Amino acid sequence: MSDYILSIDQGTTSSRAIIFDKAGSIVSTGQLEHEQIFPQAGWVEHDPREIWDNVREVIGQALSKANITRHDIQAVGITNQRETAVVWDKTTGVPVYNAIVWQDTRTQPIVDRLAAEGGVERFKKKVGLPLATYFSGTKIVWILENVPGAREKAEAGDLLFGTTDSWVLWNLTGGVDGGVHATDVTNASRTLFMDLETLKWDDEILAIFDVPRSMMPEIRSSSEVYGTISENSLLREVPVAGILGDQQAATFGQAAFDQGEAKNTYGTGNFLIFNTGTEIVHSKNGLLTTLGYQLGTDAPHYALEGSIAVTGSLVQWMRDNLGMISSAPEIETLANTVEDNGGAYFVPAFSGLFAPYWRADARGALVGLTRFVNRGHIARAALEATAFQTREVIDAVNADSGVPLTEIKVDGGMIANNTLMQFQADILGVPVVRPVVAETTALGAAYAAGLAVGFWSGLDELRANWQEDSRWEPKMDAEERDRQLRNWKKAVTKTFGWVDEDVL
Repeated sequence: MSDYILSIDQGTTSSRAIIFDKAGSIVSTGQLEHEQIFPQAGWVEHDPREIWDNVREVIGQALSKANITRHDIQAVGITNQRETAVVWDKTTGVPVYNAIVWQDTRTQPIVDRLAAEGGVERFKKKVGLPLATYFSGTKIVWILENVPGAREKAEAGDLLFGTTDSWVLWNLTGGVDGGVHATDVTNASRTLFMDLETLKWDDEILAIFDVPRSMMPEIRSSSEVYGTISENSLLREVPVAGILGDQQAATFGQAAFDQGEAKNTYGTGNFLIFNTGTEIVHSKNGLLTTLGYQLGTDAPHYALEGSIAVTGSLVQWMRDNLGMISSAPEIETLANTVEDNGGAYFVPAFSGLFAPYWRADARGALVGLTRFVNRGHIARAALEATAFQTREVIDAVNADSGVPLTEIKVDGGMIANNTLMQFQADILGVPVVRPVVAETTALGAAYAAGLAVGFWSGLDELRANWQEDSRWEPKMDAEERDRQLRNWKKAVTKTFGWVDEDVL
C-alpha cells in the first residue's frame, strides 16, 4: 500500500499541495500565490491558467520536498475556493474570461433583476441560499451576457462551467483529451442551482437564469474516485478521490462529522459551519443552508453556515493598500502597542455585509475616531472586527439550533494570532480551541480521498487523529463584553445604505 495522500488546496490567494501521512500529519508542502486582479471597484478576478500552472508546480514542490514519487501517493483530494466561477471552451481548454471571484460584487444588477419577482429569498427554500453576488450562478450569467461570443458558444454546447475544483479536476484528468467534468455536492450547493433534497441541478432555476444545462458539471459525492490523473502529470495514474469546498473540507478536517459539531475558519473571510446531520435546517437568522459532505452512496450531511466576507483580507488590505504593516504577522505586534481599541471600531464591509445581515448596500467604515486614536488602535480594531463578526454569526447559529455552542474549534491562517484568539474567546464568552494540525482544509480533502480508496478505515480512525494544541479561556467580564458588543452593533449600522445609483 502507498504511504501518503496528496491534497490540492486551491484557495483564494494561493494554491497548495500538501502531502499527509496516515496519522494526518503534514509531510511536505508546496505553495504559490496567484495574482489578485481588480479591474475596477467591486470586481475581483483570477487568471484560471495561472492557477492551473501553479497547481502543477506546487505538486512538484511537495513531491520533491518529501523525496517521493507518484508511486507513494495512493490518492489525491481537492479543496477549493467555492463560489469562484470559471467558464472555459471544452474544445480548446481556454477560459473565455478570467475567473470571477466569490468576493466580486459586479453582479448586483443581475441579483436585483432576478429578485424583482419573489425577492432575494426567491429560491432559498430549494437551494438554501439567498440571491446574492457571492454565489457562482450570477457570475455565469454575467459572463454569458458580457463576453462576446460566450452566449452562442454556450448554446452550442461548447462551454463548460466549474468552480475551481472542477477546473483543476478537468485539467488533471486530461483536459480536452477526456477530462472529467464534475464537482461534488458541497461545491454544487454554492451555485444557486442545486436542489438540496435531490442533489441535482434544478432545470427550472437554470432556465430562469438562462444558463444552459450542458455547461454544468456532473454532481458527485465528496468521497469517490472521479477519475485518474493523465499521462502528462507527475501524478499520472493516481486516482482523484475526494472533493470538498474549502469550508466543508475544514469542517471535515476538524473531525466535526456529527450533528451539533462546528468549526470556524479564519482565512480571507471567516466561515462558521454547524453540522445539522442528515436534516435540512432552514435558517431564520441570516445563515445559509448548505451541504456538509456526502461519503459515496451514504446519506448526505447538511450544515448551517455563517459566511463573513472580509477578515484576513482586511489585514492584507492594511498591508498592501495602506502600507501600515509590511507582513501580516506584524499586525499583532502593532495591535499590542496599545491596551484596547481606543474607542475605534472597524467594519470591513468591502463587499457588502454577508451573514447575518446580507446587506449589499453596505461599505466599510472606521468609526469612533478621536485625536487619541493611533496606528495601534486601528490595528487592534481591525483584528477585533474578525472576532465581533464571528460573535454575530455564532449568535445566529445558537438561535437557529436552540443549543448554544459551548466551545468553538478554529482553523485557518489567522489562528496563529494569539491576541485575536484571546479576544475571540473574550467576546464569545466560551473557550476557543486550536488543533495540532491547523491546515484542516487540506486535511479534510485528504481524508475524503483516503476514505474512498481505503487508506483510512472510517470516521472513527479520523476522529482519533484529532488533537488539541491550544485553548483560550474567556477573561473579559460580562459587563465589558456587553458594552463592546453594543458599540460594535452601532458601528455596523453606520455602513448601511452607502451604495446607491451613483456610488460604486
